[in-house]
Amino acid sequence: MATLLDFRRRIRSVKNTQQITRAMKFVAAARLRRAQEAALAARPYANELSRLLRSIMARIDEPEHPLLAKRPEERILAIVLTGERGLAGAFNTNILRKANEFLRERRDKKLSLVPVGKKGRDSLKRAGFKFAAEYINVLAKVEFATAREIAGLASELYAKEEIDAVYLIFSEFKTVVTANLKVEKLLPVEPEMAPEPAKKSTTDQPQSRIDYIYEQPVDKLLASLLPKYIEAQVLRAMLESSAAEYAARMAAMESATRNAGEVIQALTLHMNKVRQAAITKEIIEIVSGASHGA
Repeated sequence: MATLLDFRRRIRSVKNTQQITRAMKFVAAARLRRAQEAALAARPYANELSRLLRSIMARIDEPEHPLLAKRPEERILAIVLTGERGLAGAFNTNILRKANEFLRERRDKKLSLVPVGKKGRDSLKRAGFKFAAEYINVLAKVEFATAREIAGLASELYAKEEIDAVYLIFSEFKTVVTANLKVEKLLPVEPEMAPEPAKKSTTDQPQSRIDYIYEQPVDKLLASLLPKYIEAQVLRAMLESSAAEYAARMAAMESATRNAGEVIQALTLHMNKVRQAAITKEIIEIVSGASHGA
């Protein structure tokens, strides 16, 4: 049976753990604020660049560029973004489950991966997948140079016709408590679909494409926009993944801190019961000894 000293030691141990989880929660919250601001700031540029590029492609009869060539998807490159460390709840597990579902659906294709994050690299390596490259310790502080390097690698492999499609698999930051797992096709770039004639906007005006006046030849325009588009999409995915990881870690540490408090409360209650039982037993023994002496 556990003694009072055992209870005190265990309570002290849980309190120390609670202090650590509380500190980790505050650190994650501070980093989340910066990561969230960066992710939200990157969205308008990436979305508008994507809309502009797809809209331009839709106006060109046969756009010619190595990154726009469409081939049967027999060789697929997947860029999987996970966390660098654990203690983030189900963050890494959910992303890897999504990635495994994607890869399982295409198991008859030739697959190559680019893991971004240590957790994904370790898990996918154990599963026996082939890596085109790997990037570790790059999501704690997302830098544009890293996104440009990843985008350059994907573009080079696609232009050389070594792969037929590129996909991004990551967790998009939604709120502090929820994330949105996404699989986005990076290459080839799909043109904007023509709006339906009967479809109308919220202002009851027919939707129509915006027309542009080109100051450059179309091939030069695409050659300039496509690398920027790929870099912007990779950078946005990295920023979204970083913010989602910090949000998951903050929520996990908050839950751990709360659970530690409940354990401390339960142990304290049990310790008090044991101490009260010991006191009651001593009183009974004293009273019993006094009555026998009389």
